[in-house]
Amino acid sequence: MTTTVTTFLWFDTQAEEAANLYTSLVADSRITDISRMPDGSAFIVSLELAGHSITLMNGGPAHPHTDAASIQVVVDGQEEVDRLWSAFTADGTPGPCGWLTDEYGLSWQIVPSGLPALMGGTEPARTAAVTTALRAMSKIDLKTLQDAYDNA
Repeated sequence: MTTTVTTFLWFDTQAEEAANLYTSLVADSRITDISRMPDGSAFIVSLELAGHSITLMNGGPAHPHTDAASIQVVVDGQEEVDRLWSAFTADGTPGPCGWLTDEYGLSWQIVPSGLPALMGGTEPARTAAVTTALRAMSKIDLKTLQDAYDNA
């Protein structure tokens, strides 16, 4: 028997709509299966976001999303940060430090791949400068963070 791990998310009624949005925005993503109710509406939607398995269920309003759990998308470059940020916040809400909430209430982190190197350096003053700059941001601006690192 093979063990698998899948992120499972509860939606009110918008699982299929959310899956269509998510797979249209995140590269190398697809819906892999939809289980339907007798009325034709989606019950369980399985998808892969850049190779990560996620299952969405339409379970009703009893369990809304919170920012206690989020999906982190690490991307190459500021252009991709900007594109995803704009798309997810179009009907969603910006948050601090690269976090946002999409139109379905699901929390996301849109992170440039260069951020860990700036945050995990061996020079505490530079790491502190980057952390301070990051805490002042909503959408992550990699140039501003690099400048904070370089000028610390």
